[in-house]
Amino acid sequence: MARDSPNEDDDHENLIHQNKDKSASFRIEELQSPIRRRFSKGHYLFAAIVTVISLVATIYLFFSSKICGTTSDRIKESQLRALYLLNKQRSSLFDLWNHTFGTSNNITAVRFDQIKASLLDQITLNRHIKDTLLSTENGTVSVPIVNGSEICLKIDPKSSKRRTIEWKPDPNKFLFAICLSGQMSNHLICLEKHMFFAAVLNRVLVIPGSKFDYQYNLVLDIEHINECIGRKTVISFKNFMELKKNHARIDKFICYFSIPLPCYTDEDHLKQLKSLGISMGKVETAWKSEDIENPSPKTVKDVEEKFGTKEDVIAIGDVFFANVEKDWVLQPRGPIAHKCKILIEPSKLILLTAQRFIQTFLGSGFVALHFRRHGFLKF
Repeated sequence: MARDSPNEDDDHENLIHQNKDKSASFRIEELQSPIRRRFSKGHYLFAAIVTVISLVATIYLFFSSKICGTTSDRIKESQLRALYLLNKQRSSLFDLWNHTFGTSNNITAVRFDQIKASLLDQITLNRHIKDTLLSTENGTVSVPIVNGSEICLKIDPKSSKRRTIEWKPDPNKFLFAICLSGQMSNHLICLEKHMFFAAVLNRVLVIPGSKFDYQYNLVLDIEHINECIGRKTVISFKNFMELKKNHARIDKFICYFSIPLPCYTDEDHLKQLKSLGISMGKVETAWKSEDIENPSPKTVKDVEEKFGTKEDVIAIGDVFFANVEKDWVLQPRGPIAHKCKILIEPSKLILLTAQRFIQTFLGSGFVALHFRRHGFLKF
C-alpha cells in the first residue's frame, strides 16, 4: 500500500551515503598493539565471542524474513520488538566488555565463571529475539534445535491452530448485506464481516446491487468464494431477485448499531431499496445503545441470540464498526473454513489487468501493487 508514513522520514535519516565516511564501532588495527600488551589469550577468545554474537544477531535480523518464508509478512510488529531487544543486547555486551577489560588483566577462575554466566544470559536473550522474529498473530513458531543449531521450519497449514467456522447455509435462508459507511475499502471489510455473520446464522449472503451499493460483481470474484467453500454461499443481488421473481421481501431488518442512526441509514437509503422491488417491515435495532464510536465486544452467542430467526430473508447493517470475535475474524486467511489460499479475491479482469500493468512497467519480479487513497481504486 502506498501510504504516508512517519517511518519514511526515519528511513531517510538512517540511510548512509556511499561517499560518507562513518567511523566504525571498533578500530581493530588501531587497538591491536595496546590489546597485545594488555590482554591474554583468554581476552582474545572472549572478544571474538562477543563480536560473533553481535554479528550473528544483526545478520539474523536482516535475513530472517527471507528464511522463514511467508511468516515474515505478519511479523512487522514483532521485528520492532526484536530491534529493541537487539539494542539492549548490544548495550549489555558493551558493558560486559568494558567492565571486564577495564578492571584486571588476569581472569581468575571465578571471574571466568562470571563471564560464562553473562554470555549465557546474552545467548538466551538472542534466542528470545529469534522467537520474537518468528512470532505471528496466532502465537509463536517453535524453533527446534538439531545438533546444537536452530532451524526454521515451514508451517504446515493443517497443523496450525487457526480457528474456523464451517459455512453451511440453508439454500432457502438469506442474509442481505447492508454496507453504507465509508467508501469501497470500508464496504469490502463490511462484506467480509457479513460473511462471518452469514456463516454463524447458516444463511446465504446476498451481495447488494449497483443501484443500492457498489457494483461488486465487477470488483469481487463471487464464484471463487463459492468454489473455495465448496457450496453456494454467496449470490449476487441479480440472482437473488431472479430467485424471488423480482418480488423479494426483507422479512426482518435488524440494525447492529442504534447510535447515531439505526443501521447507519436514512429514509433515502430505504427508498432506494423499495425502488428495487424489495418490500420490508419495520426497521429494528439489536441493541438500544450500541454506538459506532464505542462498539462493545460481542460473541458468536450474542449474534445468534440477536439475529437468529426463522424468517427467510433478513437484513443486517451496517457491521463495518462491529466488534465481534475480533481475534477470530481478523486472523490470517479469515475465520471461515475454505480450501483456497485466499478466500476473497478481486475479479479475474482486475487481477489480469494489474498483473500485466505491473509486469510491463516494473518487470516480471513484481506481481502486485495497490495504491490506496481515500478508498479502493479512488485517486
